[in-house]
Amino acid sequence: MRDETESVAFEYLLGRYSAILFDAYGVLAGSRHAVPGARAAIERLNAMGKPYFVLTNDASALPQTRAARYAALGLSIDASRIITSGSLLKSHFAQRGLAGSRCVVLGTEDSARYVEAAGGEVARFHDEFDTLVIGDQAGFPFLEASDAVLSALFRRIDTGLEVRLVLPNPDLIYPDGDGFGFASGSVAAMFEAALALRYPHRHDLRFTRLGKPHPAMFEEAARRSGTRDMVMIGDTPDTDIRGANAFGIASVLVATGVAAVDVSALPRSDMPTYRMRSLAL
Repeated sequence: MRDETESVAFEYLLGRYSAILFDAYGVLAGSRHAVPGARAAIERLNAMGKPYFVLTNDASALPQTRAARYAALGLSIDASRIITSGSLLKSHFAQRGLAGSRCVVLGTEDSARYVEAAGGEVARFHDEFDTLVIGDQAGFPFLEASDAVLSALFRRIDTGLEVRLVLPNPDLIYPDGDGFGFASGSVAAMFEAALALRYPHRHDLRFTRLGKPHPAMFEEAARRSGTRDMVMIGDTPDTDIRGANAFGIASVLVATGVAAVDVSALPRSDMPTYRMRSLAL
């Protein structure tokens, strides 16, 4: 397939769409610095009063925590403009009747706060539990906790008890400084591989994934902005772009983040409406 995707500048998107949606990592910021062009783009949007939101597959930090971190990087983004995958736990728990369930949370303290806000009772990782939530790849003793949780999962399954597996952030990798790191989706993949090895006929033993490309984040952005005339700027075709396309809004693949992509090789579901080198105006 020939690449006929139009290349645009951020200025074009400002005039064309009623609301702007951003991915976080690789588009606005890495773990230690803002992405070139991001500060000017946010300042421009704030000055215009134009609706914009950050849609992040992040369950490691509450919106208030994330807003403070952005401020330290020179990005003035109000917490009300940050829609996280962790915030989707509340509706998921309500829909699945998980309120009051004992939950082991692998992740940060804020990951546990998301689960508590959703109605879960947070247990220690070596306790028995009903629901496993992987909120982040950091914030806990990885090997000790993973071994204890895997053993508890096996005990529970072997005795015929139900297990619930929830993954707010399905991302496999994320930009980290000048390199990359494993994200919580990779931790979930490790657990799924172990479960598949021990229970090869139990195809139900998989995590429910909540973040992009699933529609809940885009639905919330449309609700807050009051429009579906939105454009999603992201760096990952199979989450940012696929999710926007499936929701029926425009998408932009920016070249500052995770994926070094030959757009011509992408499936139609992951093909962006536009390409952009960076947010630089």
